[in-house]
Amino acid sequence: MDYQQKLAEKLTILNERGNGVLIRMNYIKKICADSKLRPSFLTDKAMEPAIKYINKKFPNIDFRGNNNNLTNIQRQKSDILGATSSYYDSFMDVIEFRDHVYELLNTIDACQCFFDISLNFEFTKNYLDLIITYTSVIITLSRIDDKKVLVGMFNCAHEMTNGCSDPSYPRLGQMFVEYEHPWKKLTEEFGPHTRSVTAALLSLKMVYPRRNLPAEQWRSAQLLNLLNAPATMMDPACCDTMACEYLPLDVMERWIIIGFLLCHNSLNSNQASLELWKMGLRSGIYLTLIRDEVLNIHKVSEDLLDSFKGYHKRIADIKECREHVLANCGAMHRERRNFLRGALKELCKVLEDEPGLLGPKALFVFMALSFSRDEVLWLVRHSENMPKIKMPEDYNDNQMAELLFCMEKLRGLMKKHSHVVQRYHVQYLAQFDALLLNDTIQNMYVCPEEESVLFSSFVSTLSALSIKQVENKEEFDFRALRMDWLRLQAYTSVAKALLPMKDYTDLPKVMNLIQFHTRMVDSLEDMLHETSELSILCFYPRVFEKMFNQSSEEMPMKRYLMSFPLACSHFSQCAHTLCPEEADILEKRSLSLCVTFLDQIAKQTSGVMLEICAEQRNLNDQLLPKHCAETISAARHRKQKKQLPKNKEVQKEKPGAESLRKNRIIETNMDKLHLTLTELSSSYTLCTDFTVFNHIVVPTEFLLSHLEMIILKMINYNQTTQEIARPTDLLAGIRTYTTSLHNLSCYINVDITRLMKNVLLQQTQPLDSNGGPTITHLYTTWYLEALLRQASGTLIVHCPTMQCFVSQTTDSELTFRAEEFSDVSGLGGIQIFIPSNFLHILPWSEGGFYPLFLFSLLCQKMVIENMDVLVQMKNNFDKPEEMTILKKRLTGGENVLKRTTIIGVILSFRLMVQDCLQDKADWICFLVEPFKMLSFYMISQVTLNVFELASAAGLKCNIDPDLVVAIRNMKTDNTSSEEEHKISRLLLIYIAVSLPILALDPNSFYNQVHGGHNNNIHCLATAINQLAAAMFTVQNKNIEQQLKEFLLLASSTLLQLGQNVEKVEVKNRESVYLLLDMIVEESPFLSQDMLESCFPYVLLRNAYREVHKAFVITVT
Repeated sequence: MDYQQKLAEKLTILNERGNGVLIRMNYIKKICADSKLRPSFLTDKAMEPAIKYINKKFPNIDFRGNNNNLTNIQRQKSDILGATSSYYDSFMDVIEFRDHVYELLNTIDACQCFFDISLNFEFTKNYLDLIITYTSVIITLSRIDDKKVLVGMFNCAHEMTNGCSDPSYPRLGQMFVEYEHPWKKLTEEFGPHTRSVTAALLSLKMVYPRRNLPAEQWRSAQLLNLLNAPATMMDPACCDTMACEYLPLDVMERWIIIGFLLCHNSLNSNQASLELWKMGLRSGIYLTLIRDEVLNIHKVSEDLLDSFKGYHKRIADIKECREHVLANCGAMHRERRNFLRGALKELCKVLEDEPGLLGPKALFVFMALSFSRDEVLWLVRHSENMPKIKMPEDYNDNQMAELLFCMEKLRGLMKKHSHVVQRYHVQYLAQFDALLLNDTIQNMYVCPEEESVLFSSFVSTLSALSIKQVENKEEFDFRALRMDWLRLQAYTSVAKALLPMKDYTDLPKVMNLIQFHTRMVDSLEDMLHETSELSILCFYPRVFEKMFNQSSEEMPMKRYLMSFPLACSHFSQCAHTLCPEEADILEKRSLSLCVTFLDQIAKQTSGVMLEICAEQRNLNDQLLPKHCAETISAARHRKQKKQLPKNKEVQKEKPGAESLRKNRIIETNMDKLHLTLTELSSSYTLCTDFTVFNHIVVPTEFLLSHLEMIILKMINYNQTTQEIARPTDLLAGIRTYTTSLHNLSCYINVDITRLMKNVLLQQTQPLDSNGGPTITHLYTTWYLEALLRQASGTLIVHCPTMQCFVSQTTDSELTFRAEEFSDVSGLGGIQIFIPSNFLHILPWSEGGFYPLFLFSLLCQKMVIENMDVLVQMKNNFDKPEEMTILKKRLTGGENVLKRTTIIGVILSFRLMVQDCLQDKADWICFLVEPFKMLSFYMISQVTLNVFELASAAGLKCNIDPDLVVAIRNMKTDNTSSEEEHKISRLLLIYIAVSLPILALDPNSFYNQVHGGHNNNIHCLATAINQLAAAMFTVQNKNIEQQLKEFLLLASSTLLQLGQNVEKVEVKNRESVYLLLDMIVEESPFLSQDMLESCFPYVLLRNAYREVHKAFVITVT
């Protein structure tokens, strides 16, 4: 008959089912309590009358009467029925679970089962787990405030839809009413089971006190120490109660406290029960029911026992235990954590050095993990619900990172060397356990047939194991063997068993040992999950983040910070199939916490790297030539034996003086930074990647993403004040940064070369991979908005002599010096980390294209307005009198020249950038030389493809391909090609006949030092040549012919300027004459012979002499 009861199977199934129902109840409670996740019909104001009515009348609700309170339910009955059906079914699961638990507990009582945790461990554990799970389900159910509303609304909608109530509604309503005060009802239910429950709990009186020792006794016993007895280091760690050694402490405390509350009669009748219960009450204040649902054990115990007579002494005991907890418990657990940190660190070092010890000392690993997990869980639940005490620091631990790190290290070692553990225990099972079990069976006086069959199968299964199975990587599965052992425990634990377990104590000890060894072979992952999973942290995010922040503030803890994101990989293990809706919430929360921690670690690491780079950059800047002036001046004074000026500052230390130390104990800032970097980098060595809810997380990728953003921080761009770092300074910073980053690869396995290539390639584009601005974008914006815009207003002058732009000294001083940003070194610095992209993006980007577009529209408009005058001037350019009359009719000449000058400034800057690009491109001569050859042989043909190729290499082209594309894009469909050609010709004539206006401007003076004019009109030469070439290329016309016509008209009008027909004082006539020479000099289509044929060379020579003569007089 005992075999037919199937106690083992029922206990296993009901425990699994009960955990699912408990998680489901907890999920419903959280959903109903969260305003964001709460069902919509519970937050609908229109439903408030119905909700109040149901709560008031439950469970006897009148659905059929003309009740106005339920009108809204009638309107939405189908929606409500669908929305509440899952909740209703979940509550029905509770009834079904309760019925099965009642039946099984009554059966166990009828069989008068024997329970002893040290003998029939699985049977006793499953029995106590079932009691605690059932109690937790009822307590959690009672905490759901909206359960009556959910069930009542479902039944109301069901009756309105189907004409009758749900058949299960009366039982469900009755259960809710009965469990209004759950503890009182539960104690009534468990009254008949007191004997069995008490017997099972009292079997813990040897196990629980041994596990609940203070740290001093652990230390004196040298717990978890493998080095205290070197002679026995290779001996297998085993005992008679293997599974009890790593049984979670909080599980035993739940058994003891809740079990004795349910069977409180034994507290007054049995002294052993009272002592064990009081020991549990001294363990803490809160006990976990499920997830973050806790039980205030002293308050609940006092409230319950106060409702019964004869428990005044027990209430006094509760108060005494509470005072003991508040006074001593926090400090005791703090000392335990301190001990475990040192013990686990030593254990990790020994096992890491000798992984072969993982076989015989596997029990030590699981004990260490279980003890550590107990302390983490205790601290988490008490930190969240911290009592008001004088020593709150006992409930905070800024060194938690180290304990978590050691736990992850041990877990990693077990997974990494799982084959070592498996190989050792397969041999142990086959060559020792099988023989020991066989001898034990032979010594038994009685062995019934059913038990004999099971024992024979155990021996045969173990004897068949061989080391070759491990070498062939065969999969082992001993679940059937362990299930048979659980069945055997049930068979031999009943009162009238033919083979009573309590009479044959050697047998369960051997089988418990075998069970542990089989789990080492086929379910190592399950063992690690059972002893070290920390999924509880997912439900205490505030405490989890607080622990991380406290640990990150401590320097010694920085190397252990990676344990926090790695702990997030445990969170997927707490999901249950009975509550699939919770999986998405857990996944989002887990990934959010993991990403937050990794982001913070990466941010700290990159911040330290940035500071190191800044220090190295400062040291590098001290070696720049600009800082040696003071040293040279001081050396010159010493050589001339002169005294330094009194107001002279004390001479600064020379570069490198910081490396000279008299005392190594004194720490410099660089020492502290490198120490911090070493600590943070060590955390990345814990693992290369891990999985969080099927998402593979690579910690170093977070670091790389932060390191990418440091380059943009070096630019120091301020859009408001138009301040930006000098290109040469940025280049020096990037080089220093790259060198420092290569030092980082000595600490962390990251590919710095790949990082820098990716970053710098992204910086060549207008936007990076995240859609943010790049170096190219920022410098393009700055050069257009700051430098070139100021150059168009003559605050900055283009200086051909020095190949840069020079700032003018004016009343409104600029915030930067143009020569520092536009000289050869400055533009060359840009070309190193931004190649030809900068050349193509800069002039014709949104900011650079706009002046050209305005120029085209304005000039087209003004040419059309003055078309008749321009045509007449073209035909009568050799008649001074008529030209004078026509000039008076011509309007807007000054505006056209100004716009053309702006275009010339932009094109001149582009030529400077192109020259710098060519200098850098000469480094790759094997690639550039073919471009030069192509451009040379194609000079007689207009081949834009070749010009684009040559321009990208920095080679000057007769026709600018980018300018051609820009003008072609501005071409409209409304005008014909002949009309556009006519307008282009007249535009050149317009510019030619307007040149004399420049002589009236005092700023048109030619500056010999700069090699140009003070108002940048020398840039007209570049603008005229390149615009003409581009415009007539688009129109497919002869460029040389059009420029000859321009030269003829310009020469004629300037010669008329020399005649001074209008008797106007002209100051800068000679400076304007030089424009003709510049235009011809820069043009590939014009020659000096053409110029001399229309403009006497003697005038140019005299102009140069007058300009230089005036310059000498001015300087003198």
